Amino acid sequence: MRVLHIITGLGMGGAEQQLRLLLRHQPADCDVITLTNAGTVADGIVADGSARVSDLGMSGNRDVAALPRLSRLIKGGRYDLVHTHLFRACLYGRIAARTAGVRAVVATEHSLGDTQMEGRRLTAGVRGLYLTGERLGRMTVAVSPAVGQRLHRWGVPRQRIRVVPNGIDVDRFLFDPDARARTREHLDLPEHAFVVGGVGRLTRGKRFDVLLRAASQLPDDVVVLLVGAGDQEQELRRLADRLALADRVRFVGEAEHEDGRAAGRAPDLPSLLAAMDALASPSPEEAFGLALVEGLANGLPVLYTSCPAIDGLPLDDLRPGEQANASHCPSDPDAFAQVLFRLRGRDLSHRTAAAAVRHYSITRSADQLMDVYASVVSGLTPKVSP
Repeated sequence: MRVLHIITGLGMGGAEQQLRLLLRHQPADCDVITLTNAGTVADGIVADGSARVSDLGMSGNRDVAALPRLSRLIKGGRYDLVHTHLFRACLYGRIAARTAGVRAVVATEHSLGDTQMEGRRLTAGVRGLYLTGERLGRMTVAVSPAVGQRLHRWGVPRQRIRVVPNGIDVDRFLFDPDARARTREHLDLPEHAFVVGGVGRLTRGKRFDVLLRAASQLPDDVVVLLVGAGDQEQELRRLADRLALADRVRFVGEAEHEDGRAAGRAPDLPSLLAAMDALASPSPEEAFGLALVEGLANGLPVLYTSCPAIDGLPLDDLRPGEQANASHCPSDPDAFAQVLFRLRGRDLSHRTAAAAVRHYSITRSADQLMDVYASVVSGLTPKVSP
């Protein structure tokens, strides 16, 4: 099967990293077109040898001249199926695929909340445009049941929604004590510091300000490690200064999921997780919560306000005591401070993965997605997801 993936950009981000991981496990002949920004993840896909990558070079959301170029590329590739990712790519990709004569079109909805999409506020205009584009495809993949329910409330028929959760390479995220020691030294973290991590784009919707305000209520041995980049970074730095936390907060920027053990390389995400003692997500709206699943795979206790991935874990897969590793908290500094204070006394230098996270193995997700592809290409309707 020849599959073309179309995505808005390939800079560092959750949807982008998820596409890269999926391509490694997808038994199909794949190409990727990024509408813009063939960045770090594009380089990684090429290095993996899992797909060919082209940059369409769109100048912005209203660059309609890109449509005929995209349609020609689709038609010339003789693809069996087109799979789109993220809002702009879903809109342009569906239109271009139809123009090129490809009817087997699947879209993945990675980041739909109740009030925002991809970190931007939802409006009636955005919803209307989304639904207009959705009708040009055959199936929308939701990364969690929560996203599937939101799509249905918007007006997408249930028979056109299939839930295929995000996946992770569980073994890559298993706790490594050597990586813990090495990364703490690299980041100049005190040996006995209690390190609380936050992973994600540094935007208002992630509410990392809640984590900083919680840390300001805790003893001086509590250090916050923020992994990510975004337009709120400078505001968060100023808040850390006002809270007298400047020497207790590390901003480490974006982190690769790949192995960072080579000399001179910055720590990768598994190594950064190993350096932490807890992982916190005060975001009130999440479509999945991939970073928290990765944290559980690393054996970390996680605190969260919204995480459909944790809510969707089958209870039968949880070993005794594993439920205690996931604590639900309102997006409030006092609530996060109270849970973190209780965790601070635990020895977390030796830990094992929560067995339940294998429910989100990338091989399982890739297999489920191939089933969707087969049904869409054949013209059959996949089994309706809840």
